[in-house]
Amino acid sequence: MSDDWLFADPQHLAVITLESILREGDPILHVVHDADDGGWQFLGWGDVRDGDGVVVALATAVRLDPTLQQLAHLPPGWHAWRRSTDQPWIRAPLPD
Repeated sequence: MSDDWLFADPQHLAVITLESILREGDPILHVVHDADDGGWQFLGWGDVRDGDGVVVALATAVRLDPTLQQLAHLPPGWHAWRRSTDQPWIRAPLPD
């Protein structure tokens, strides 16, 4: 994967995703690039419950969904979403 790596962040960067995405194969439908620390969150569409979050390497998230490479240049303070995996990513600044 390193030859095709598009993110400025290293592959081993710790990011947040959900247990259901990691273990059950639920799709990543919402991506947040945090403004305050530049962290990444790879989420589903529904509400997140306490204890659902897990930390993985950025490369693991990209392996789960290679289309995340399309968001490699998403600026901090922005998010991207889609209703299903067959739809394109929509990008916008995070609301205040």
